[in-house]
Amino acid sequence: MKVMVTGGAGFIGSHIVDAMLAAGHDVCVVDDLSTGHRENVDARARIYDVDIRDEAALEAVFEQEKPEVISHQAAKANVRESMVRPVLYAEVNILGSLNLLEATRRHEVRKIIYASTGGAVYGDLEYVPADEAHPINPLDPYGASKHQVEHYLYIYGRHYGLDYTVLRYPNVYGPRQDPEGEAGVIAIWTGRMLKGRSTIVYGSGGQERDFVYVGDIARANVMALDKGGGEIINLGSSIGTSINEVFDLLQRYTGYTQERTHGPAKQGEVFRSFITHEKAERLLGWLPTVSLSEGLERTVDYFRR
Repeated sequence: MKVMVTGGAGFIGSHIVDAMLAAGHDVCVVDDLSTGHRENVDARARIYDVDIRDEAALEAVFEQEKPEVISHQAAKANVRESMVRPVLYAEVNILGSLNLLEATRRHEVRKIIYASTGGAVYGDLEYVPADEAHPINPLDPYGASKHQVEHYLYIYGRHYGLDYTVLRYPNVYGPRQDPEGEAGVIAIWTGRMLKGRSTIVYGSGGQERDFVYVGDIARANVMALDKGGGEIINLGSSIGTSINEVFDLLQRYTGYTQERTHGPAKQGEVFRSFITHEKAERLLGWLPTVSLSEGLERTVDYFRR
């Protein structure tokens, strides 16, 4: 089928493009290249340098491509930045997504797969691992903006018949994540360790996160093309790993010799965040398959090359 991947030149999006192509689909990419890179995109996918806030430019792409399904990955995705630039996050993540939804309505797109966040929408967890029924209490504008679009998807499904699947991501890591951009701690530390630079653990390092390899996330998007309609689905490992544990593993794989340095905890960050995968297994047939140790080794090898 014809699949459009927004944000398809970015870290996660480019892996989704690869997975869609490998499954035999016809793929185009919409990306403003603010954090994505053309070289991430397989040459078989057509790429359009378009900001999803630009309604006219987005409309022209829909006229040209006539996609059947959209994998919507385009977003501002830095928790710390969102605390100081909340308006920008509302403009891109909410208004940009509304532009996309309006285009899907006008062009009768069959389905949208939406990348939400299980790491930010739930806020401080009342229980772990968090399932999809956990209360929603985001502590930052990033999480709030991603959750808001989930409500709009329900509206468009109810009134316009748009099929959708919401995938709530954990902390995703792996090759192509930019250590200088909207990066997670694994990419940042890997880049710094391989260069022999100092690293900082913000807070005690006892914070627990749910780390899932990017290839597993891409595979879930392919599975959601024809499964999980009208559902919100966590893509977690159900395992919490401390930041200190990640540091120790990366230190081993990179050969880093410096001791870690601790700094103050960051505003807006939750202490524990790990989510379930039972619903994903039941509705999509999905489970994470790459262990953290294997995924970190692959990631370090990529950055070393």
